[in-house]
Amino acid sequence: MGFILDGLDADEYDRNYGDATLIRRIAGYFRPHGRKMLTVALMVAAASLVETLIPLAVSRGIDALDGNPGAQLLLAITGGITVLGSLSWFFNFIRQKLAAEAVGDVVLKLREDAFNAVMQRDLSFYDQYPSGTIVSRVTSDTQDFSNVVTLTMDLISQVLLVVVISVVLLLIQPFLGLLTIAMAPVVFVVALSFRRLARWTSQQARRAIAKVNATIQETVAGIAVAKSFRQEQAVYDDFTDTNKLAYRVRLRQGLVYDSIFPMLDVLVGIGTALLVYFGGVRALEGQISTGDWYLFMQGLALFAFPLTSIASFWSQFQQGLAASERVFALIDAEPRVVQSDSQPVGRLNGELVFDKIGFSYQADANSNDAQAWVLRDFDLTIAAGERLAVVGHTGAGKSSLARLITRFYEFQRGVIRIDGRDVRTLDLAQYRRQIGLVPQVPFLFTGTVAENIRYGRSDADDEAVAAVARSIGGGDWVHDLPEGLQTEVGERGARLSLGQRQLVALARVLLQDPRIFILDEATASVDPFTEEQIQTGLDQVMQGRTSIIIAHRLSTVRSADRIIVMRKGQIIEQGDHERLLLASGHYAELYNTYFRHQSLEYIEEVGKFA
Repeated sequence: MGFILDGLDADEYDRNYGDATLIRRIAGYFRPHGRKMLTVALMVAAASLVETLIPLAVSRGIDALDGNPGAQLLLAITGGITVLGSLSWFFNFIRQKLAAEAVGDVVLKLREDAFNAVMQRDLSFYDQYPSGTIVSRVTSDTQDFSNVVTLTMDLISQVLLVVVISVVLLLIQPFLGLLTIAMAPVVFVVALSFRRLARWTSQQARRAIAKVNATIQETVAGIAVAKSFRQEQAVYDDFTDTNKLAYRVRLRQGLVYDSIFPMLDVLVGIGTALLVYFGGVRALEGQISTGDWYLFMQGLALFAFPLTSIASFWSQFQQGLAASERVFALIDAEPRVVQSDSQPVGRLNGELVFDKIGFSYQADANSNDAQAWVLRDFDLTIAAGERLAVVGHTGAGKSSLARLITRFYEFQRGVIRIDGRDVRTLDLAQYRRQIGLVPQVPFLFTGTVAENIRYGRSDADDEAVAAVARSIGGGDWVHDLPEGLQTEVGERGARLSLGQRQLVALARVLLQDPRIFILDEATASVDPFTEEQIQTGLDQVMQGRTSIIIAHRLSTVRSADRIIVMRKGQIIEQGDHERLLLASGHYAELYNTYFRHQSLEYIEEVGKFA
């Protein structure tokens, strides 16, 4: 069986909840709908009573017609059964309507809680787990949860119907009643034997669907790369393997669930044969009437269907519990970034101090494993309003500084202070509102340019948005857009160039008006005119703010108040551009490798040999 389930390991944050714990949590979601559920219970009781009265009325009608046949009596019996059938429909309609409303409200709340948990997870969470599997928990698993809750509502009705029928059959003929009821323990034992297997196969099926969703989402997100490298067939083959895995797992789940009904049907068939024989013998001997024998046969039909439903419910119920377990695991996942307090932040000056910081992307990094630490005993002070450029080779720890300042990741040692206060003691939402971040590849949401700029401050009016856009690079870039600020950016900003996306991101930050500005400059080349617009925008955004720039442009490096050079998580040089060049150290090496070709002097020098 192992080869069937390869690749379906549980996520690290998955938990094993007991059935009682899951049921208590599910019941907690229904607690606000107590009155509605009470009405549902009353409707269930009324419908069960009426459905039991129908075969009883037919049975008594048969006995009455046997002794005194007549058209008038037949019409009366028909009319009475019609009324009972109508009442059964009415009670079931009210039950299903109210139950659907309650289940819909519960699933709505559960999805809101799950989505809120997704919003609260740290960035490290998304680094570790594919987004497709997370989406699957919020959508598919909550839907499976709603299905099992609806099944539970039906179960209550079936249980009550079995109880009422059992009482009626025992009162009429104790021996045949006991013979009918004796089937119940056997059916339940068989059904419960499937419980663990059903729960396990359901968990694997949910993981398989999540893996399919993750593969599809990753493929769609990276379709441009796949096409540029002509890897469509390889991507398709990868999806086919994942899809076949899901098929095998779902097939096994189907075999487990489908096998229980034939077994239950065999047991019910044996019970029916016994009841036909013993009931027929008693009817022939005159111990029971023909109507009573009919009542027992109808009672058995009414008894057998809910009994098999109740028994098979335990297997199906595990599917819903497995789904709810995955949703609750997402909700209960422990955050790595934890604030020790939520003190009001106020308006920041922007002084930042890194004091003996130790940071690893592995939360349980061994102190003796130097390779695991990105920053180790790291010290840095950034004055309020200072423009700091950070340079270094890939893996030096530059981006980690930005991630720690924004509290996207948790550091394991030391302390980061903002204006002399431990960053872990501040209200996180208030603190982040005063940080403006522009990543290397700015992310734009589907919508217009104006809507993406307004994302920095949702209450800003159109004039404020337009004013900010005009102030970035003189506003010329806006005129280059087909429909100005109302231009649709497409998914992830695909309709705009990288330079235009950076300008939109800068305008968004400027509208936000943060005290700390963090920029991870894009390494891709842009035309000189766009670069000048970006630099002008940068100068405006950095004015009067503490600015940390992971620099890839010579113009940014030169305009910085201070440059720090990082290697293996340590600052090995710092100073301004001219002083570092004269030192002929690591910065001079980086300059000649990455920055020199951007300088006017280099361009003129190359031009002499062109």
